[in-house]
Amino acid sequence: MATSVPKDPIVEALAEEWARLEDLLTGLDETAWSAPTALPGWDVKAVVAHLIGTESMLLGEPTPDVTIDPAEYQHVRNDMGRINEAWVASMADRAPIEVLSRFRETTGRRLEALRTCDQEQWDAEGVTPVGKDTYGRFMRVRTFDCWIHEQDIRDAVSVPGGEGGAAAELALDEIEAALGYVVGKKAGAPAGSRVSFELTGPAARTLHVEVGERAHVVPDLAGPATTTLTMPVGVFARLAAGRGDPESLREQVTIDGDGALGDRIVVNLAYTM
Repeated sequence: MATSVPKDPIVEALAEEWARLEDLLTGLDETAWSAPTALPGWDVKAVVAHLIGTESMLLGEPTPDVTIDPAEYQHVRNDMGRINEAWVASMADRAPIEVLSRFRETTGRRLEALRTCDQEQWDAEGVTPVGKDTYGRFMRVRTFDCWIHEQDIRDAVSVPGGEGGAAAELALDEIEAALGYVVGKKAGAPAGSRVSFELTGPAARTLHVEVGERAHVVPDLAGPATTTLTMPVGVFARLAAGRGDPESLREQVTIDGDGALGDRIVVNLAYTM
Protein backbone atom coordinates (compact mmCIF):
# COMPACT_ATOMS: atom_id res chain seq x y z
CA MET A 1 0.00 0.00 0.00
CA ALA A 2 1.40 3.39 -1.00
CA THR A 3 2.42 5.74 1.79
CA SER A 4 0.74 9.14 1.63
CA VAL A 5 2.75 11.83 3.41
CA PRO A 6 2.23 15.62 3.44
CA LYS A 7 4.64 17.55 1.26
CA ASP A 8 5.31 20.87 2.99
CA PRO A 9 6.45 19.53 6.41
CA ILE A 10 8.94 17.17 4.76
CA VAL A 11 10.35 19.80 2.41
CA GLU A 12 10.76 22.28 5.27
CA ALA A 13 12.33 19.58 7.47
CA LEU A 14 14.90 18.92 4.74
CA ALA A 15 15.55 22.66 4.49
CA GLU A 16 16.11 22.78 8.27
CA GLU A 17 18.34 19.71 8.19
CA TRP A 18 20.52 20.93 5.33
CA ALA A 19 20.90 24.33 7.00
CA ARG A 20 21.92 22.67 10.26
CA LEU A 21 24.42 20.48 8.45
CA GLU A 22 25.86 23.52 6.69
CA ASP A 23 26.26 25.34 10.01
CA LEU A 24 27.94 22.29 11.57
CA LEU A 25 30.33 21.81 8.66
CA THR A 26 31.21 25.50 8.46
CA GLY A 27 32.54 25.31 12.00
CA LEU A 28 34.92 22.40 11.32
CA ASP A 29 38.62 22.74 10.65
CA GLU A 30 40.39 20.63 8.01
CA THR A 31 41.47 18.04 10.55
CA ALA A 32 37.87 17.44 11.60
CA TRP A 33 36.86 16.80 7.98
CA SER A 34 39.23 13.82 8.04
CA ALA A 35 37.80 12.34 11.25
CA PRO A 36 36.63 8.73 10.78
CA THR A 37 32.91 8.08 11.22
CA ALA A 38 31.02 4.96 12.26
CA LEU A 39 30.60 4.11 8.56
CA PRO A 40 33.37 1.77 7.33
CA GLY A 41 35.87 3.54 5.10
CA TRP A 42 34.24 6.96 5.38
CA ASP A 43 35.50 10.08 7.09
CA VAL A 44 33.43 13.25 7.53
CA LYS A 45 34.23 14.49 4.01
CA ALA A 46 33.13 11.16 2.55
CA VAL A 47 29.78 11.38 4.34
CA VAL A 48 29.22 14.87 2.92
CA ALA A 49 30.23 13.66 -0.55
CA HIS A 50 27.68 10.86 -0.23
CA LEU A 51 24.95 13.35 0.66
CA ILE A 52 25.92 15.49 -2.33
CA GLY A 53 25.92 12.44 -4.58
CA THR A 54 22.43 11.30 -3.63
CA GLU A 55 20.91 14.74 -4.07
CA SER A 56 22.80 15.16 -7.36
CA MET A 57 21.33 11.91 -8.67
CA LEU A 58 17.87 13.14 -7.70
CA LEU A 59 18.61 16.22 -9.79
CA GLY A 60 19.29 13.91 -12.73
CA GLU A 61 23.10 14.08 -12.74
CA PRO A 62 24.97 10.95 -13.87
CA THR A 63 27.11 8.87 -11.53
CA PRO A 64 30.81 9.84 -11.84
CA ASP A 65 32.83 7.57 -14.10
CA VAL A 66 35.02 6.16 -11.35
CA THR A 67 36.13 2.54 -11.14
CA ILE A 68 35.48 1.02 -7.72
CA ASP A 69 37.85 -1.91 -7.19
CA PRO A 70 36.30 -4.41 -4.72
CA ALA A 71 39.77 -5.22 -3.42
CA GLU A 72 40.32 -1.59 -2.49
CA TYR A 73 36.79 -0.88 -1.23
CA GLN A 74 36.00 -3.95 0.83
CA HIS A 75 33.13 -2.20 2.63
CA VAL A 76 31.22 -1.95 -0.68
CA ARG A 77 28.80 -4.87 -0.84
CA ASN A 78 26.24 -4.13 -3.57
CA ASP A 79 25.46 -2.03 -6.63
CA MET A 80 24.07 0.86 -4.58
CA GLY A 81 27.21 0.81 -2.49
CA ARG A 82 29.34 1.06 -5.65
CA ILE A 83 27.31 4.03 -6.86
CA ASN A 84 27.65 5.75 -3.48
CA GLU A 85 31.38 5.08 -3.44
CA ALA A 86 31.81 6.52 -6.93
CA TRP A 87 30.49 9.88 -5.70
CA VAL A 88 32.71 9.71 -2.62
CA ALA A 89 35.78 8.84 -4.69
CA SER A 90 35.03 11.64 -7.17
CA MET A 91 35.42 14.21 -4.38
CA ALA A 92 38.23 12.56 -2.42
CA ASP A 93 40.84 15.05 -3.65
CA ARG A 94 38.65 18.14 -3.17
CA ALA A 95 39.42 20.54 -0.33
CA PRO A 96 36.78 20.68 2.42
CA ILE A 97 35.82 24.22 1.43
CA GLU A 98 35.08 23.01 -2.11
CA VAL A 99 32.98 20.12 -0.83
CA LEU A 100 31.06 22.44 1.49
CA SER A 101 30.43 24.85 -1.38
CA ARG A 102 29.12 22.02 -3.54
CA PHE A 103 26.90 20.79 -0.69
CA ARG A 104 25.43 24.28 -0.35
CA GLU A 105 24.86 24.61 -4.08
CA THR A 106 23.39 21.14 -4.54
CA THR A 107 20.97 21.32 -1.62
CA GLY A 108 19.89 24.77 -2.76
CA ARG A 109 18.93 23.39 -6.16
CA ARG A 110 17.19 20.43 -4.55
CA LEU A 111 15.10 22.71 -2.34
CA GLU A 112 14.02 24.69 -5.37
CA ALA A 113 13.02 21.47 -7.15
CA LEU A 114 11.13 20.17 -4.11
CA ARG A 115 9.24 23.38 -3.54
CA THR A 116 8.06 23.46 -7.14
CA CYS A 117 7.11 19.75 -7.15
CA ASP A 118 3.34 19.43 -7.59
CA GLN A 119 1.07 17.07 -5.67
CA GLU A 120 0.80 14.60 -8.55
CA GLN A 121 4.58 14.24 -8.67
CA TRP A 122 4.77 14.00 -4.86
CA ASP A 123 2.22 11.18 -4.76
CA ALA A 124 3.57 9.32 -7.80
CA GLU A 125 4.81 5.79 -7.08
CA GLY A 126 8.26 4.63 -8.07
CA VAL A 127 11.41 2.92 -6.85
CA THR A 128 12.58 4.04 -3.39
CA PRO A 129 15.15 2.69 -0.91
CA VAL A 130 12.27 0.89 0.86
CA GLY A 131 10.70 -0.64 -2.24
CA LYS A 132 7.95 0.72 -4.47
CA ASP A 133 6.31 3.70 -2.81
CA THR A 134 5.51 7.36 -3.31
CA TYR A 135 8.05 10.06 -4.04
CA GLY A 136 6.89 11.68 -0.79
CA ARG A 137 7.85 8.56 1.17
CA PHE A 138 11.22 8.63 -0.60
CA MET A 139 11.72 12.18 0.67
CA ARG A 140 10.87 11.11 4.20
CA VAL A 141 13.57 8.46 3.86
CA ARG A 142 15.90 11.22 2.63
CA THR A 143 15.11 13.23 5.76
CA PHE A 144 16.00 10.23 7.91
CA ASP A 145 19.19 9.62 5.93
CA CYS A 146 20.39 13.23 6.13
CA TRP A 147 19.56 13.45 9.84
CA ILE A 148 21.35 10.22 10.77
CA HIS A 149 24.38 11.35 8.75
CA GLU A 150 24.36 14.57 10.76
CA GLN A 151 24.63 12.37 13.84
CA ASP A 152 27.47 10.40 12.21
CA ILE A 153 29.37 13.64 11.72
CA ARG A 154 28.62 14.91 15.22
CA ASP A 155 29.84 11.64 16.73
CA ALA A 156 33.03 11.79 14.65
CA VAL A 157 33.92 15.34 15.73
CA SER A 158 32.48 15.13 19.28
CA VAL A 159 29.90 17.87 18.77
CA PRO A 160 26.62 16.52 20.22
CA GLY A 161 23.25 17.99 19.30
CA GLY A 162 20.64 17.96 16.57
CA GLU A 163 18.45 15.33 18.24
CA GLY A 164 15.33 17.50 18.12
CA GLY A 165 13.39 19.40 15.49
CA ALA A 166 11.31 18.52 12.45
CA ALA A 167 13.95 16.32 10.79
CA ALA A 168 14.39 14.22 13.94
CA GLU A 169 10.62 13.77 14.23
CA LEU A 170 10.33 12.60 10.62
CA ALA A 171 13.33 10.31 11.03
CA LEU A 172 11.55 8.68 13.96
CA ASP A 173 8.41 8.31 11.82
CA GLU A 174 10.51 6.42 9.29
CA ILE A 175 12.05 4.14 11.93
CA GLU A 176 8.61 3.53 13.43
CA ALA A 177 7.44 2.10 10.09
CA ALA A 178 10.02 -0.71 10.44
CA LEU A 179 9.38 -1.65 14.07
CA GLY A 180 6.92 -4.44 13.33
CA TYR A 181 9.53 -6.15 11.17
CA VAL A 182 12.26 -5.57 13.76
CA VAL A 183 10.29 -6.85 16.75
CA GLY A 184 8.40 -9.67 15.08
CA LYS A 185 10.82 -11.06 12.53
CA LYS A 186 14.33 -9.98 13.49
CA ALA A 187 13.96 -10.24 17.28
CA GLY A 188 11.53 -13.16 17.08
CA ALA A 189 9.00 -11.84 19.61
CA PRO A 190 6.39 -14.58 20.15
CA ALA A 191 2.68 -14.09 19.51
CA GLY A 192 1.04 -12.24 22.36
CA SER A 193 4.08 -10.05 23.03
CA ARG A 194 3.50 -6.36 23.67
CA VAL A 195 6.53 -4.08 23.40
CA SER A 196 6.87 -0.41 24.30
CA PHE A 197 9.71 1.95 23.37
CA GLU A 198 9.98 4.93 25.71
CA LEU A 199 12.21 7.43 23.93
CA THR A 200 13.62 10.35 25.88
CA GLY A 201 15.16 13.66 24.84
CA PRO A 202 14.15 16.58 22.59
CA ALA A 203 12.09 14.35 20.25
CA ALA A 204 10.68 12.14 23.01
CA ARG A 205 7.84 9.81 22.12
CA THR A 206 6.37 6.42 23.06
CA LEU A 207 6.00 3.66 20.46
CA HIS A 208 4.09 0.40 20.84
CA VAL A 209 4.28 -2.91 18.98
CA GLU A 210 1.88 -5.83 19.41
CA VAL A 211 2.54 -9.31 18.04
CA GLY A 212 -0.33 -11.41 16.72
CA GLU A 213 -0.07 -13.37 13.49
CA ARG A 214 2.24 -10.51 12.55
CA ALA A 215 3.86 -7.75 14.57
CA HIS A 216 2.54 -4.26 13.98
CA VAL A 217 2.81 -0.78 15.46
CA VAL A 218 -0.27 0.28 17.43
CA PRO A 219 -1.27 3.57 19.06
CA ASP A 220 -1.91 1.87 22.41
CA LEU A 221 -1.33 -1.59 23.85
CA ALA A 222 -4.26 -3.87 24.60
CA GLY A 223 -2.70 -4.82 27.93
CA PRO A 224 0.47 -4.43 30.00
CA ALA A 225 3.73 -4.39 28.06
CA THR A 226 5.67 -7.64 27.97
CA THR A 227 8.84 -5.60 27.56
CA THR A 228 9.54 -1.87 27.83
CA LEU A 229 12.76 -0.39 26.47
CA THR A 230 13.66 3.12 27.64
CA MET A 231 16.46 5.00 25.90
CA PRO A 232 17.43 8.40 24.47
CA VAL A 233 16.21 9.14 20.96
CA GLY A 234 19.81 9.27 19.74
CA VAL A 235 20.56 5.77 21.03
CA PHE A 236 17.38 4.41 19.42
CA ALA A 237 18.28 5.99 16.08
CA ARG A 238 21.88 4.78 16.16
CA LEU A 239 20.76 1.23 16.94
CA ALA A 240 18.15 1.33 14.16
CA ALA A 241 20.71 2.64 11.67
CA GLY A 242 23.35 0.09 12.67
CA ARG A 243 25.74 2.65 14.08
CA GLY A 244 28.24 1.58 16.70
CA ASP A 245 28.31 -1.56 18.78
CA PRO A 246 24.89 -2.63 20.15
CA GLU A 247 26.60 -4.03 23.22
CA SER A 248 28.09 -0.63 24.05
CA LEU A 249 24.85 1.23 23.35
CA ARG A 250 23.00 -1.36 25.47
CA GLU A 251 24.43 0.40 28.55
CA GLN A 252 22.12 3.34 27.81
CA VAL A 253 18.99 1.19 27.47
CA THR A 254 16.79 0.27 30.43
CA ILE A 255 14.72 -2.88 29.94
CA ASP A 256 11.70 -3.67 32.12
CA GLY A 257 9.81 -6.94 31.88
CA ASP A 258 11.07 -9.75 29.65
CA GLY A 259 14.78 -8.97 29.66
CA ALA A 260 15.72 -11.69 27.16
CA LEU A 261 13.27 -10.32 24.60
CA GLY A 262 14.45 -6.79 25.30
CA ASP A 263 18.07 -7.78 24.70
CA ARG A 264 17.13 -9.49 21.42
CA ILE A 265 15.38 -6.33 20.27
CA VAL A 266 18.43 -4.17 21.08
CA VAL A 267 20.77 -6.50 19.19
CA ASN A 268 18.41 -6.76 16.21
CA LEU A 269 17.13 -3.19 16.01
CA ALA A 270 19.33 -2.34 13.01
CA TYR A 271 17.33 -2.60 9.78
CA THR A 272 18.96 -0.20 7.30
CA MET A 273 21.34 -1.31 4.52
